[in-house]
Amino acid sequence: MLLNQKGFTLIESLIVLSIFLIISSITAFSIKPQYYSATDKTFISQLKADLYYGQQYAIANQMEVKVIFYEHEHMYLISTGNKQLVERHHSPTITVTQGTIQLVFKFNSNGNVDRFGTLYIRTQQKNYRLTLLIGKGRFYVMEE
Repeated sequence: MLLNQKGFTLIESLIVLSIFLIISSITAFSIKPQYYSATDKTFISQLKADLYYGQQYAIANQMEVKVIFYEHEHMYLISTGNKQLVERHHSPTITVTQGTIQLVFKFNSNGNVDRFGTLYIRTQQKNYRLTLLIGKGRFYVMEE
């Protein structure tokens, strides 16, 4: 071997590798809460979009559209009498429970809802309240 060859020793390489592994493991642990937050936001925005779609379908086709939440199957269904518009499965960490109304309601042919009240949406990090308003079929989702 030549005496002027320069390079890294095994100990120096192991130190750099161990520092890299520590930093990457810290990053991996901090990603998990962000995943749940993203899952929650995605579910809420998808639910709102599906409800708007069901309401617009009821108005455009002048027919009733039924919305059913299945609590234990972790899904909801939006359908007319004979046609299924939306069947959406969601994460088991998200539960939709009845509040002042049951887990079934309808959009009438003019876009109004047949009943009004609240449904509760519970996720791992936050709780939400879906409120159906009396009158023009408006609804909103609020974080509690």
